[in-house]
Amino acid sequence: MTTVSAATADQPDRVSTRVSIALLGVRSDAPVRRTGGAGPSDDGHFVVDGDGAAIPLNPASPYVVTSQGRLTLEGADLGFDVSPVARPRFYDLATAEGVSYDRIAKLHGRNVLATTVVQTCVRYDESERCRFCAIQSSLDAGTTIAVKTPAMLAEVAEAAVRLDGVTHMVMTTGTSNGWDRGAKHLARCVRAVKAAVPSLEIQVQCEPPADLRAITDLYAAGARSIGIHVESMDDEVRRRWMPGKSRVSLDEYREAWREAVRVFGWNQVSTYLIVGMGEDESELVDAAAELIDMGVYPFVVPFRPLKGTLATDVDHVPAPHRAVLNRITARVAALLQAAGMRGEDQRAGCAACGACSVLKTAGA
Repeated sequence: MTTVSAATADQPDRVSTRVSIALLGVRSDAPVRRTGGAGPSDDGHFVVDGDGAAIPLNPASPYVVTSQGRLTLEGADLGFDVSPVARPRFYDLATAEGVSYDRIAKLHGRNVLATTVVQTCVRYDESERCRFCAIQSSLDAGTTIAVKTPAMLAEVAEAAVRLDGVTHMVMTTGTSNGWDRGAKHLARCVRAVKAAVPSLEIQVQCEPPADLRAITDLYAAGARSIGIHVESMDDEVRRRWMPGKSRVSLDEYREAWREAVRVFGWNQVSTYLIVGMGEDESELVDAAAELIDMGVYPFVVPFRPLKGTLATDVDHVPAPHRAVLNRITARVAALLQAAGMRGEDQRAGCAACGACSVLKTAGA
């Protein structure tokens, strides 16, 4: 007779609950939160059963985080330990020029330092802009600076590791006009941070560079994981949601992913797939299967309304239905499990953190 552990038996319910709070949010305060920017949402940062989680703060949500650190629905305890991430100590510091550290890099999830090294994008004109992105809104609000120098990032990273136990770092960038699409500045920043904090693992994120040698340059600088984010592998969806970025063909993405896997290794390359942009469910899962076969981790996240984006402010696109996200998460998690691919096995970055997705809860 086959026995099933309690943890395995109730996994579907736990995944369903994580899907629900990812979309509906929670009623709680969160000292560490993120508003605006490149996405994926306006979130508070929590630790849920020991893992980082980025969850929308919604005063109308039926889900409540109690003062005892439990997640409840209509007063019923749902079996999750939930606590807000404490405000990091490095936020209290500033550079000699008076730039506060939290305008240079942010704490994400439980132990990830994240920064956008160039907070502008050549595709930000309304006719070109990705409709889910608000990369320049935080710059317009004065909560960040346009360009983070390598020296600044090294200074902040050292403090974040020393004071707050940060274990890995994500560096992303707006796209530049150059052949490298921003990779050259990323490499300079990685090199400086690794010189200051050799133990800190770093993921870089950029569009496919026109010259794929830039991928080797990023690895040589010290990055050990890379995100090359396509968001959708449906060309019709890409043209509608990413009019500028969609001119970088899917074949260029495939070439970049293959080269990145060659350089960084199997399961050290990832890409976002966003649920809720109108893509067929089965086609999205098929796209995830193709990525997995290449050794690329498909980081499945829901579209969630983000202030400052065209999708939210102009198109009024809602988040996807919970049932849709639940089904897709379960199907992609099963593919990842069959391939032996786990996000937490990446050296650094979004998949390693897992806070913005439900895949980790689903066992991937």
